[in-house]
Amino acid sequence: MTGERANAGRDGAAADTVEETRRFTPRFDAAGLITCVTVRAADERVLMVAHMNAEALRRTLDSGIVHYWSRSRGALWRKGDTSGQLQHLVELRVDCDQDVLLARVTVGGDGGACHTGRATCFYRVVARDGSTLTPAED
Repeated sequence: MTGERANAGRDGAAADTVEETRRFTPRFDAAGLITCVTVRAADERVLMVAHMNAEALRRTLDSGIVHYWSRSRGALWRKGDTSGQLQHLVELRVDCDQDVLLARVTVGGDGGACHTGRATCFYRVVARDGSTLTPAED
């Protein structure tokens, strides 16, 4: 028991479990993708949700500029190449089971993230009954 406790993390979990390990071992899905939630570092506002493949993740970590995998185009995509809205990585986090990433960024250009020209891709509110969308007021 002493050895188990010596290797235990928070709440007594074994240090080598995915929840407690210090090794980054991202879990890509069957299509080779991992979801990435991107937030503005200054205020944690959610800007967008996209996906990365292993190459996009590697390029993000190597360059400090966030890259994604475009499922619709089937291509690697460096956010901001056409819009000027380069996303500079401040910090990359991973969730407890390493299948979702959280990118904290500063944004170049006009500071936006959405292809519609808005600051965030989450600009509409769904009615509680699910019938309509209204513009968000933030």
